[in-house]
Amino acid sequence: MSSLLPQEISMDLPVIDLDVYLNHPVDSPEVKAECEKAAKALITYGALVLHDSRVAEKDNETFLDLLEDYFAQPEEELRKDERPELSWQIGVTLENTEKPKCAVDEPCLNVIQRLAPEERPLDISGHHPDPKCRFFWRMAEQPPYETKFPALNSENVVPQAPHIKERWNPAMEQWGTSMKSAVEGLTEMTAVGLGLPAGTFKDEGKYGPHLLAPTASDLEKYGQKDTILAGFHTDLNFLTIHGRSRYPGLHIWARNTGKRIAVKIPPGNYLLVQAGKQLEHITGGLIKAGFHEVVVNERTVEVIEKRKQQFPDRPLIRISSTFFWHLNSDHDLAPIPKLAEEAHRLRAEQFNLGRDEGEEKTYLPMKVGELVQDELKHIALMA
Repeated sequence: MSSLLPQEISMDLPVIDLDVYLNHPVDSPEVKAECEKAAKALITYGALVLHDSRVAEKDNETFLDLLEDYFAQPEEELRKDERPELSWQIGVTLENTEKPKCAVDEPCLNVIQRLAPEERPLDISGHHPDPKCRFFWRMAEQPPYETKFPALNSENVVPQAPHIKERWNPAMEQWGTSMKSAVEGLTEMTAVGLGLPAGTFKDEGKYGPHLLAPTASDLEKYGQKDTILAGFHTDLNFLTIHGRSRYPGLHIWARNTGKRIAVKIPPGNYLLVQAGKQLEHITGGLIKAGFHEVVVNERTVEVIEKRKQQFPDRPLIRISSTFFWHLNSDHDLAPIPKLAEEAHRLRAEQFNLGRDEGEEKTYLPMKVGELVQDELKHIALMA
């Protein structure tokens, strides 16, 4: 696994072709090269673009239409789907509930401080909650054992409004299944690219509390340029996968201390994937959870005006088409030794290149569910 991180970082995310992995023997040169490319992309950027010809853009469009209609409902209707007693880990979370952890988290603030001023995220120091809503739809296989984390493995909430209810399950399941299948393929590719058996991560996520997790931002209220829709943060799960949003505004940072990249997902069978905290932990920091933000930028404003003209009767709501893939809540999470060794070597290599990655982090053994609960407390979703 020598020189897994290229010295010069491109501003374009690598495109990984899942079709190569699905259509060739796992020990073929084509698969080996594509898997190594996937692992390098996650190490370098914490993110990549994934091509999967099985994914249908029309399923994403159907999903976006449904969620726009859902979040256009009156607040009193939406509140029926809240479950704060379950730490908002199922059903709807309304705007101004979830706080960006980085506003008060010292290691995260240090990451921002190490960025060049022109590469920093929009200021989150006011510690205001994000003006975004979210819906969590569980897409998990029930574990054949009693979990120690029942709140993370709760039953789904189905909205009851007639114009939503009849469309809900088919659209959520169709799009959620597409993204889940794609990201599970990538877990295998990543494992192979890191020199591990293909099923290393996928097997440990068989009973994970996976969530189809669209966010919604009301651009009538929050459509002004430089509005923060989701403050600078990382994700607490293993891998996050996104379909195309109708509105731009997602920025990511390469290797957490590099350049701000405005994400563009090509139309068609393409998805964006980002590394989360669980993947960082199990690799001992070889792959870092990718920092990102969602803001209203110039391109967002342009698209808002265009959609007002083209679709005057549609709700002006930015939906993120997002899926969180998790390891099993009860899994014992600890760094894989050979990956932790590679992380240590890479960190020294980065330092010699003049790239300070800050204080070295210790990844203590814990249950996956404990990591999740700890992160939820930081973002004000769990007491």
